[in-house]
Amino acid sequence: MRSLIVAAVLVFGALAAAPAYADQAPVYTGVLSRVAVGGHDPVAYFTDGRPVRGTTQFRINHQGFEYRFASAEHLAAFRANPSRYVPQYGGYCAWAVSQGYTAAGNPNNWRIIDGRLYLNYNDEIQTRWERDIPGHIRNANGNWPSVLSR
Repeated sequence: MRSLIVAAVLVFGALAAAPAYADQAPVYTGVLSRVAVGGHDPVAYFTDGRPVRGTTQFRINHQGFEYRFASAEHLAAFRANPSRYVPQYGGYCAWAVSQGYTAAGNPNNWRIIDGRLYLNYNDEIQTRWERDIPGHIRNANGNWPSVLSR
């Protein structure tokens, strides 16, 4: 019984010392994952014009996050120029970032604008974002990356 009380005090003490919120990761991966773009191949958006699932056979660790690809060619293209293919705002929802917060980016809600990949939360949010893409990109660029610590 005494060891349970000591353990409870230690756990509570650790929780009380922790900040109220922690900074978010610079790349959206979902809970308990380090796989970016929901496991989709970021190069495929540019080459195939659609989301394509990547495989663990063709993967790379880039800045601490795993990216998966549908082919060796796509992996090679990413390796040669990752900044060309990574989603903007770490794959978080572009509209949410433009509004000053983060939300999950959905690999099925995407657009390429000026050679950059943008993800959005869902169809409704993407429609809102598309009403003023230049304005939302301008706002999101001003908010990024400080929204990660809000």
